[in-house]
This record gives sequence, C-alpha cells and structure tokens, in this order.
Amino acid sequence: MKFRSAAVTLAISTSFMAFGAMADTVGISMPTKSSARWISDGNSMVEQFQAAGYDTDLQYAEDDIPNQLAQIENMITKGVDVLVIAAIDGTTLSNALENAAAADIKIIAYDRLIRDSGDVSYYATFDNFQVGVQQATSLVDGLNERFADQKPWNVELFGGSPDDNNAYFFYDGAMSVLQPLIDAGDIVIASGQQGMDRVGTLRWDGAVAQARMDNLLSANYTDKQVHGVLSPYDGLSIGILSSLKGVGYGSGDMPMPIVTGQDAEVPSVKSILAGEQYSTVFKDTRELARVTVGMVDAMLKGGEPEINDTETYHNGVKVVPSYLLEPVSVDASNWESVLIESGYYTRDQIE
Repeated sequence: MKFRSAAVTLAISTSFMAFGAMADTVGISMPTKSSARWISDGNSMVEQFQAAGYDTDLQYAEDDIPNQLAQIENMITKGVDVLVIAAIDGTTLSNALENAAAADIKIIAYDRLIRDSGDVSYYATFDNFQVGVQQATSLVDGLNERFADQKPWNVELFGGSPDDNNAYFFYDGAMSVLQPLIDAGDIVIASGQQGMDRVGTLRWDGAVAQARMDNLLSANYTDKQVHGVLSPYDGLSIGILSSLKGVGYGSGDMPMPIVTGQDAEVPSVKSILAGEQYSTVFKDTRELARVTVGMVDAMLKGGEPEINDTETYHNGVKVVPSYLLEPVSVDASNWESVLIESGYYTRDQIE
C-alpha cells in the first residue's frame, strides 16, 4: 500500500509539474500576407518566441478588418497569455482589447500604433518620423545627383494609408525636409496636392498609387517633366514606377524620376539595381521581433520591458511606452552591406 501510495503521489506530482511547465502562448495578429515584410515579421516572431520557450498562434487577416477582429476574439477565447497586434486599422480594436484586458491578457502594439485604447501595454516599432526624414533626404540627394541643373524640381507626394498612424509620421518626417525646399522655390508640387488628406493611399494599395500617378501625369505633366516622387512604401513605388514607365520615363531622353520607398522588399531592391527605384528604407524585422520577444518575456516574468520613448506615441487615451528602432536608408551604394552582409537576404534572392 505504501508503494502504491508513493506511486500515485509521484504520478500526481509529475502530472502537476508537466502542467505547470506548459508554455505560455503568444497570439500574433498580422495584417496581411500581400506584403513580404509582414510575412517576414510573422516568421521572425514565431522563430524567436519558440526559441524563448513560448507557443505561438500566428494569424493573418488579409487586410480585412472584421477578419482581424474575429481572429483576435478567437485568440482571446482560446486563452492566449499575450496579444501582439499589427493593426489593419488602429482605431477599430478598442472593444476587442477591453475583452482581452478583462481576461488579463497583455497587449503589445506591433509597428502600428493601436489608437483610442487604454489597454495597450507597450508599442514596438521603428523611429517612424526618421523613416520619413530618410526618404526625403534620399529624394533630395537623388535630385541633386540626377537633375542638379534643372531646378526648380517637379515633385509629387504620396502618403500611406490614412488609417495607419505610422503614415502620418512618415509624411511629417518627409515634409520636415521638403517643406523648406518648397517654400524656397527649389521644389514645385505641380499638382498642388499636399497633406495626408489629399495624398494618402488607402491600405497601402499599389494599384491605387499607380492609378493616381496616371492621373497626375495626364493632368500636370503633358508639357513638363516630373523629377521626383516621394513614395512611403515599396509596394506603392512599384505601381508609381509602372505608371512612369508607361509614358516613357526611363527611356530615350526621359530619365527616370527619383522614386523613394520603404521596407526593402525584393522587387524594389531589384528595381534599385536596375536603375529604376532610387532608394528604400530598411527596417530589420528580426530586430523588431527581438524587441517584442523581450517585452513579452519581461511582462510574463513580472519585470519591466526595455523602452526608450515615453513621449512620442499618444494614442488618444494615453502615451504608450515604446521602443523605437533605427531605420536604415538603402540605395545602390550600400545595399550589399546592409541587406546581404547582415544575412537578411541571400545574394541569390536579389541577383
């Protein structure tokens, strides 16, 4: 009897230990697979969370807001311990996050600020104002390089999706560089279209950007040349470039305008090497995943996550403590050192 009792005690103890050792689960809600960067973000987080001993539930909403809400609610119902959310529309999640908070589920906004909610614990992102500064600086550098003797330069502006809080930081950062040149007469916006209410591109849709560029060219550039286009994202840049090539830019006596971008997606890196897109901004998703994993690990272990910004990101309810990573401007002069030597891409993926 003593032997049986000891065996039963051991079995219960072992069972309890196994249960107690069950890994916490991190729910990861990504906006879409239509952009290569979000696939990379998701893969990096799954890899790093699992290496740190966490289970993961990764979902992509394919830019459908009700779908993302349903996926998040399902993760809450399944009892995830933390939610990491890159919101499609940062203003639509308040009710879902209230439910998460009621279930004691911590919430991290990932690279897109979640607005109008006091339930967001932390924000992991890049220095988004600096992204815009880098894009505009590269645009001006390219204008000086390619069109130095053709001032004033004719430039058109594109913004990101108006429902993405980051889009305003990108635009404001870029305009901090460009507005003084516009005021001085060195840059002319022939269409007159400025401000996110006029230049925003809903859902970061490249087809929408291409159609708008078509309209800008036909309405404003039948008798003059466009020298540059501020594009905040590679997916828009590809559409803009298609429009420009469609009317003869990049051939004959029509040099390709300076076109910027963001995310260092493979098609745009190839475009840079082909002399079409001028530059992009690289945001290392591996590092963003590392910061996010660190935040989650600290929270679940009762510690304080590392942050480096407590002023910039007010979401309408509170300032969300944030960690901002530094972006890197990439063009034909440094793509190898930034993208290949860092191991982010292999040479075969680009060449």
